[in-house]
Amino acid sequence: MLSERELESCYLGQFIPVHYHHNMLMDTNRMHAFRTAIDHVVKPGMKVLELGGGTGALSFFAAQRAEKVYCVDFNPDMVQEARRFLALNRGGHKVEVIHADAFEYLPPEPVDVVICEMIHVAMLREKQVEVIESFKRRYLQKFGGELPVFLPEAVLMAAQPLQQEYDFEGFHAPIVQFQQPGVPQSGTVEMAQPAVYSVTDFTQPNDASYDWQGKFVIDRDGTVSAIRFITKNILSVVQERATTIDWLNHYMALPLATPVAVQRGDVLQVRFAYRAGGSIPSLQAKLHASVLYRAALQPQVMAYA
Repeated sequence: MLSERELESCYLGQFIPVHYHHNMLMDTNRMHAFRTAIDHVVKPGMKVLELGGGTGALSFFAAQRAEKVYCVDFNPDMVQEARRFLALNRGGHKVEVIHADAFEYLPPEPVDVVICEMIHVAMLREKQVEVIESFKRRYLQKFGGELPVFLPEAVLMAAQPLQQEYDFEGFHAPIVQFQQPGVPQSGTVEMAQPAVYSVTDFTQPNDASYDWQGKFVIDRDGTVSAIRFITKNILSVVQERATTIDWLNHYMALPLATPVAVQRGDVLQVRFAYRAGGSIPSLQAKLHASVLYRAALQPQVMAYA
């Protein structure tokens, strides 16, 4: 009988359609950020492992400097695709594409860098956290010593209340929406500043569960009808310049089951709980918002001359 994880892999990150991987190649922000970070982290002569290699693009970037790259993917279609593409590219011969489960695979030798891009907004759907935590335990048992450098090094996640329009030519449909960062969103009004709810440092042990309750001071009158989830991936820390190489996922706006009417100055309380790698509906089921304090009912501070 298949385990829960094996059943999930049929519809979560491990078996997303091939054409979705092709779309990722056309995401110029993603590709440029990873190429820049890999160029910074991977030094000549290094050994590199990529977990969840997809088309092999990130392994290709690593192969421009590394001595050897192990590229692992669980999807046989992607293994075939990666081998085909790498054969067309300079340095592709240094990449060994391996059909294996990233939860179980270990390289035959110690590696210097591990690339793992199983990243969905809010760490949902794909198994980034679980795969890396499993890898760290098994790697130390086999090789001991220090862990490799991970790319990304860390992930910051934040939540933000929105007033989101759900009218489609007169058809009302509160749906999950993915939004491109830095681009004005039609029908979207930001109702408060974002609040960070998790900082995941892959060099440290990480819990795969998130249980958060936070407060927001509302900026304007309206209705909070959705919560936006923001995921900023710190691909590499550039210490010599005191800066980072980052990649910002598309935003995800989840509709609230019960929208909340608010006024400027109200304090909104948002709470949610979910498991890294879980489904989007699992987060929606435990996503709630309510007004904790009404601005109109707050004590007024009187100024005396």
